[in-house]
Amino acid sequence: MSTPPSNVLQTIARIREEVCALHAELTRYGLVVWTAGNVSARVPGHDLMVIKPSGVSYDDLTPEQMVVTDLYGVPVDGDADGGWGNPPLSPSSDTAAHAYVYRNMPDVGGVVHTHSTYATAWAARGESIPCVLTMMGDEFGGSIPVGPFALIGDDSIGQGIVETLKNSNSPAVLMQNHGPFTIGKDARSAVKAAVMCEEVARTVHISRQLGEPVAIDQSDVDSLYARYQNVYGQ
Repeated sequence: MSTPPSNVLQTIARIREEVCALHAELTRYGLVVWTAGNVSARVPGHDLMVIKPSGVSYDDLTPEQMVVTDLYGVPVDGDADGGWGNPPLSPSSDTAAHAYVYRNMPDVGGVVHTHSTYATAWAARGESIPCVLTMMGDEFGGSIPVGPFALIGDDSIGQGIVETLKNSNSPAVLMQNHGPFTIGKDARSAVKAAVMCEEVARTVHISRQLGEPVAIDQSDVDSLYARYQNVYGQ
């Protein structure tokens, strides 16, 4: 692929910096261990994405190591001297899943995957997290659903993510026996969803140790979600 115009190179460089920095949020909130987990971002206006390299320690990540691929997960070659070329690193093993989401959910600008403890525990049970907290109504518009079991290696996980979330308000899905994937309008929004998913997974789990949580009526969930999405904040 020929070297893109300078404005596109600047956009890619900016997104590489953002994606690299956002990985620090995963460790900050205790959502990942060792080299597991990943953040990706769509390159606006282009059929490209930026994602973490496979198997690299979070402490060692740099913006230049972030891998640029097309929306089929194929690394894009370019002119390294111009800041465009990829490092000699393979993209995350979850790249095909991320790419499938971007191809089939055009409003999604960021995807995150973690193995955060409590959310993954719900995924191991194949159980959705019920909407029993106003925070869940605000952030997820209902329960956090479970997606089907799928093996890593192709876009099967991505298919499960899309199929599960396409008719859901939730930006998070618990892929069965695997862990949470989250989406957002950009990578930061997807990271926020991952943080909030783990928080409510932990809280609802603790609640169930004390007794059966009380569900929130759907009409109230709808009201909470509408207010938070359209009124809350600056």
